Amino acid sequence: MVNVGYSQNWPPVETEPAERHPDAPAPGTKLGQHYSRCFGCGDVPGGLHLTATAGEGVSLTAVFEVTDSHEGAPGLAHGGLLACAFDEALGGANALLRMPAVTGHLETDFRRPVPVGSSLHITARVDGIAGRKVYSSAVGRLNDENGDVALRARALFVIVDVEHFLTHGNREQIEKMGWRQADTRDEQLDFNP
Repeated sequence: MVNVGYSQNWPPVETEPAERHPDAPAPGTKLGQHYSRCFGCGDVPGGLHLTATAGEGVSLTAVFEVTDSHEGAPGLAHGGLLACAFDEALGGANALLRMPAVTGHLETDFRRPVPVGSSLHITARVDGIAGRKVYSSAVGRLNDENGDVALRARALFVIVDVEHFLTHGNREQIEKMGWRQADTRDEQLDFNP
């Protein structure tokens, strides 16, 4: 299992181990966009353009190249965009479960500044599942997968069905993508890449 630096009181409740779905991409597989207009992984101008690779178990590694478009203070990445990168990476790890889930809670610990022009290497994993709750954690390192730790994050995701997106999202876009309401989670495999 990938160690991302959180262990004390995490997850905060008793959980079942997360199991990678048999049809999830194999370790080492580059993960595609889950939606082309996603600010995190899509083709959005000024977006994060996060790239991710499936890891062992229910984990992934992702890279966020920090550009001038991501600047907060002069020469430094905006903290909110860094949190967004972690939300994207943690959600991507959930995709290996092949169950749609939405962010319920995200906490980010900023350990050191992330300069414009650097790359943030994020390792994210699903730590456990309790009912519909998915507990995940991640660490971000500067410029290398073994670089200095810049951020850590923990998140709670809530498993939902496609009806959640049909009700609250853009139904026309969702239907164009082929997402559909299904009777069982196994039938929703087209939801995540």
